[in-house]
Amino acid sequence: MARLVLSLDGQVMAEYNMNKERYTIGRLPDNDIRIDNAAVSGHHSLIINILNDSFLEDLNSTNGTYVNGKLIKKHALQHGDVITVGHHQLRFVEDDEQQDEFEKTMVIQPSARPVEKVRTAAAAAEQAGGSASATGRSRALAEGAAALKRAKLQVLSGAFAGREVELSKALTTLGRPGVQVAAITRRAEAYYIVHVDSGKVDDYPLLNGTPIGAQATRLSDNDVIQLAGVKMGFFVN
Repeated sequence: MARLVLSLDGQVMAEYNMNKERYTIGRLPDNDIRIDNAAVSGHHSLIINILNDSFLEDLNSTNGTYVNGKLIKKHALQHGDVITVGHHQLRFVEDDEQQDEFEKTMVIQPSARPVEKVRTAAAAAEQAGGSASATGRSRALAEGAAALKRAKLQVLSGAFAGREVELSKALTTLGRPGVQVAAITRRAEAYYIVHVDSGKVDDYPLLNGTPIGAQATRLSDNDVIQLAGVKMGFFVN
Protein backbone atom coordinates (compact mmCIF):
# COMPACT_ATOMS: atom_id res chain seq x y z
CA MET A 1 0.00 0.00 0.00
CA ALA A 2 1.23 3.48 -0.88
CA ARG A 3 1.41 6.35 1.61
CA LEU A 4 1.74 10.10 1.52
CA VAL A 5 3.93 11.75 4.16
CA LEU A 6 3.07 15.42 4.71
CA SER A 7 5.83 17.72 5.90
CA LEU A 8 6.65 21.41 6.24
CA ASP A 9 10.23 22.69 6.44
CA GLY A 10 11.46 19.13 6.98
CA GLN A 11 9.08 18.41 9.88
CA VAL A 12 6.64 15.51 9.38
CA MET A 13 3.07 16.61 10.11
CA ALA A 14 0.93 13.62 9.07
CA GLU A 15 0.79 10.37 7.10
CA TYR A 16 -2.03 9.16 4.88
CA ASN A 17 -2.55 5.57 3.73
CA MET A 18 -3.67 5.45 0.10
CA ASN A 19 -6.50 2.94 0.51
CA LYS A 20 -9.14 4.79 -1.54
CA GLU A 21 -9.48 5.41 -5.26
CA ARG A 22 -9.49 9.23 -5.07
CA TYR A 23 -7.76 11.74 -2.79
CA THR A 24 -8.19 15.48 -3.05
CA ILE A 25 -5.58 17.87 -1.66
CA GLY A 26 -6.44 21.44 -0.76
CA ARG A 27 -7.21 24.14 1.78
CA LEU A 28 -10.96 23.56 2.22
CA PRO A 29 -12.28 21.19 4.93
CA ASP A 30 -13.90 18.79 2.43
CA ASN A 31 -10.50 17.62 1.08
CA ASP A 32 -9.12 14.20 1.97
CA ILE A 33 -5.77 15.84 2.70
CA ARG A 34 -6.38 19.31 4.08
CA ILE A 35 -3.54 21.82 4.11
CA ASP A 36 -4.74 24.99 5.82
CA ASN A 37 -2.38 27.48 4.22
CA ALA A 38 -3.04 30.54 2.07
CA ALA A 39 -0.59 29.33 -0.59
CA VAL A 40 -2.79 26.27 -1.20
CA SER A 41 -5.91 26.49 -3.37
CA GLY A 42 -9.30 25.34 -2.07
CA HIS A 43 -9.07 22.21 -4.23
CA HIS A 44 -5.45 22.14 -5.30
CA SER A 45 -4.62 18.61 -6.55
CA LEU A 46 -6.15 15.19 -7.09
CA ILE A 47 -4.64 11.72 -6.78
CA ILE A 48 -6.35 8.77 -8.47
CA ASN A 49 -5.30 5.21 -7.56
CA ILE A 50 -5.87 2.52 -10.20
CA LEU A 51 -4.71 -0.95 -9.17
CA ASN A 52 -0.99 -0.50 -8.36
CA ASP A 53 -0.62 2.86 -10.11
CA SER A 54 -1.22 6.36 -8.73
CA PHE A 55 -1.76 9.46 -10.86
CA LEU A 56 -1.47 13.06 -9.69
CA GLU A 57 -3.37 15.91 -11.37
CA ASP A 58 -3.28 19.64 -10.72
CA LEU A 59 -6.80 21.11 -10.39
CA ASN A 60 -5.97 24.47 -12.00
CA SER A 61 -4.50 25.68 -8.72
CA THR A 62 -3.29 29.26 -8.34
CA ASN A 63 0.31 28.41 -7.41
CA GLY A 64 0.63 25.11 -9.27
CA THR A 65 1.59 21.57 -8.26
CA TYR A 66 5.22 20.47 -8.42
CA VAL A 67 6.82 17.01 -8.45
CA ASN A 68 10.53 16.84 -7.64
CA GLY A 69 10.77 20.57 -8.33
CA LYS A 70 9.03 20.48 -11.74
CA LEU A 71 5.65 22.05 -12.48
CA ILE A 72 3.15 19.41 -13.62
CA LYS A 73 -0.41 19.12 -14.87
CA LYS A 74 -0.56 15.32 -14.74
CA HIS A 75 2.05 12.90 -13.41
CA ALA A 76 2.33 9.13 -12.82
CA LEU A 77 3.70 8.88 -9.29
CA GLN A 78 6.70 6.73 -8.44
CA HIS A 79 8.23 5.71 -5.13
CA GLY A 80 10.11 8.61 -3.59
CA ASP A 81 8.42 11.39 -5.57
CA VAL A 82 8.07 14.65 -3.62
CA ILE A 83 4.91 16.65 -4.34
CA THR A 84 5.05 20.35 -3.44
CA VAL A 85 1.75 22.11 -2.75
CA GLY A 86 2.24 25.69 -1.62
CA HIS A 87 4.96 25.52 1.04
CA HIS A 88 4.20 21.90 2.02
CA GLN A 89 5.67 18.65 0.72
CA LEU A 90 3.99 15.27 0.27
CA ARG A 91 6.38 12.36 -0.19
CA PHE A 92 4.91 9.40 -2.09
CA VAL A 93 6.07 6.13 -0.49
CA GLU A 94 5.32 2.63 -1.71
CA ASP A 95 5.60 0.00 1.00
CA ASP A 96 7.96 -2.97 0.76
CA GLU A 97 5.04 -5.35 0.18
CA GLN A 98 4.83 -4.18 -3.43
CA GLN A 99 8.61 -4.42 -3.81
CA ASP A 100 8.37 -7.99 -2.56
CA GLU A 101 5.60 -8.71 -5.06
CA PHE A 102 7.79 -7.55 -7.93
CA GLU A 103 10.70 -9.66 -6.71
CA LYS A 104 8.40 -12.69 -6.45
CA THR A 105 7.31 -12.03 -10.04
CA MET A 106 10.61 -11.26 -11.77
CA VAL A 107 13.57 -12.28 -9.57
CA ILE A 108 14.05 -16.02 -9.88
CA GLN A 109 15.18 -17.71 -6.70
CA PRO A 110 17.93 -20.39 -6.81
CA SER A 111 15.51 -23.28 -6.25
CA ALA A 112 13.48 -22.29 -9.34
CA ARG A 113 16.37 -21.66 -11.73
CA PRO A 114 17.03 -23.86 -14.79
CA VAL A 115 20.34 -24.99 -13.28
CA GLU A 116 22.28 -26.23 -16.32
CA LYS A 117 21.28 -23.27 -18.48
CA VAL A 118 22.24 -20.81 -15.74
CA ARG A 119 25.63 -22.53 -15.37
CA THR A 120 26.19 -22.24 -19.11
CA ALA A 121 25.21 -18.58 -19.03
CA ALA A 122 27.46 -17.86 -16.06
CA ALA A 123 30.38 -19.59 -17.79
CA ALA A 124 29.78 -17.43 -20.88
CA ALA A 125 29.88 -14.30 -18.75
CA GLU A 126 33.04 -15.54 -17.03
CA GLN A 127 34.65 -16.11 -20.41
CA ALA A 128 33.57 -12.64 -21.62
CA GLY A 129 35.03 -11.03 -18.52
CA GLY A 130 38.28 -12.96 -18.85
CA SER A 131 38.60 -12.07 -22.52
CA ALA A 132 38.01 -8.40 -21.81
CA SER A 133 40.69 -8.29 -19.13
CA ALA A 134 43.17 -10.18 -21.29
CA THR A 135 42.82 -7.78 -24.22
CA GLY A 136 42.42 -4.62 -22.24
CA ARG A 137 44.10 -5.17 -18.90
CA SER A 138 45.38 -1.61 -18.57
CA ARG A 139 41.91 -0.19 -19.12
CA ALA A 140 40.42 -2.61 -16.61
CA LEU A 141 42.97 -1.53 -14.02
CA ALA A 142 42.26 2.12 -14.69
CA GLU A 143 38.54 1.51 -14.23
CA GLY A 144 38.99 -0.82 -11.29
CA ALA A 145 37.62 1.50 -8.64
CA ALA A 146 34.49 2.28 -10.66
CA ALA A 147 33.99 -1.38 -11.62
CA LEU A 148 33.64 -2.40 -7.98
CA LYS A 149 30.71 -0.07 -7.37
CA ARG A 150 27.34 -1.62 -6.63
CA ALA A 151 24.65 -1.41 -9.26
CA LYS A 152 20.88 -1.69 -9.35
CA LEU A 153 17.99 -2.22 -11.71
CA GLN A 154 15.05 0.16 -11.68
CA VAL A 155 11.76 -0.85 -13.32
CA LEU A 156 10.76 1.67 -15.98
CA SER A 157 7.42 0.28 -17.18
CA GLY A 158 4.28 -1.46 -16.02
CA ALA A 159 2.60 -1.74 -12.65
CA PHE A 160 5.93 -1.99 -10.80
CA ALA A 161 7.53 1.12 -12.33
CA GLY A 162 9.94 2.67 -9.85
CA ARG A 163 10.80 -0.57 -8.04
CA GLU A 164 14.50 -1.27 -7.57
CA VAL A 165 16.57 -4.45 -7.34
CA GLU A 166 20.06 -4.22 -5.90
CA LEU A 167 22.59 -6.32 -7.85
CA SER A 168 24.60 -7.24 -4.79
CA LYS A 169 25.02 -10.94 -5.61
CA ALA A 170 27.51 -12.57 -7.97
CA LEU A 171 24.56 -13.88 -10.00
CA THR A 172 21.02 -12.48 -10.27
CA THR A 173 18.53 -14.38 -12.44
CA LEU A 174 15.59 -12.39 -13.79
CA GLY A 175 12.50 -12.99 -15.91
CA ARG A 176 9.63 -15.43 -16.16
CA PRO A 177 10.34 -19.13 -16.76
CA GLY A 178 8.83 -20.25 -20.04
CA VAL A 179 8.70 -16.65 -21.28
CA GLN A 180 12.18 -15.14 -21.03
CA VAL A 181 15.00 -15.55 -18.51
CA ALA A 182 18.35 -13.78 -18.29
CA ALA A 183 21.15 -13.61 -15.75
CA ILE A 184 23.23 -10.65 -14.63
CA THR A 185 26.65 -11.54 -13.29
CA ARG A 186 29.00 -9.33 -11.31
CA ARG A 187 32.55 -9.86 -12.53
CA ALA A 188 35.69 -8.23 -11.15
CA GLU A 189 35.65 -5.45 -13.71
CA ALA A 190 32.01 -5.12 -14.83
CA TYR A 191 28.46 -6.43 -14.90
CA TYR A 192 27.33 -8.69 -17.75
CA ILE A 193 23.89 -9.77 -18.94
CA VAL A 194 23.45 -13.11 -20.66
CA HIS A 195 20.44 -14.90 -22.12
CA VAL A 196 19.43 -18.05 -20.22
CA ASP A 197 16.15 -19.33 -21.66
CA SER A 198 12.97 -18.31 -23.46
CA GLY A 199 9.70 -19.77 -24.67
CA LYS A 200 10.61 -19.09 -28.30
CA VAL A 201 13.73 -19.85 -30.32
CA ASP A 202 16.19 -16.94 -30.47
CA ASP A 203 13.89 -14.72 -28.39
CA TYR A 204 16.61 -12.69 -26.69
CA PRO A 205 16.26 -9.83 -24.17
CA LEU A 206 16.80 -6.36 -25.58
CA LEU A 207 19.59 -4.02 -24.52
CA ASN A 208 18.95 -0.43 -25.61
CA GLY A 209 16.52 -1.81 -28.20
CA THR A 210 18.88 -4.43 -29.66
CA PRO A 211 18.73 -8.22 -28.97
CA ILE A 212 21.72 -9.30 -26.86
CA GLY A 213 22.12 -12.61 -28.72
CA ALA A 214 23.68 -15.71 -27.22
CA GLN A 215 26.87 -14.06 -25.95
CA ALA A 216 27.36 -12.29 -22.64
CA THR A 217 27.10 -8.52 -23.03
CA ARG A 218 28.78 -5.96 -20.81
CA LEU A 219 26.43 -3.48 -19.15
CA SER A 220 27.01 0.26 -18.89
CA ASP A 221 25.45 2.89 -16.65
CA ASN A 222 21.97 3.99 -17.88
CA ASP A 223 21.50 0.97 -20.16
CA VAL A 224 17.86 -0.05 -20.72
CA ILE A 225 17.03 -3.77 -20.56
CA GLN A 226 13.75 -5.19 -21.86
CA LEU A 227 13.05 -8.65 -20.44
CA ALA A 228 9.79 -10.63 -20.35
CA GLY A 229 7.86 -7.52 -21.33
CA VAL A 230 9.37 -5.33 -18.59
CA LYS A 231 11.75 -2.43 -19.17
CA MET A 232 14.45 -1.91 -16.55
CA GLY A 233 17.22 0.64 -16.27
CA PHE A 234 20.72 -0.40 -15.19
CA PHE A 235 22.34 2.17 -12.90
CA VAL A 236 25.71 2.19 -11.16
CA ASN A 237 25.43 3.55 -7.62
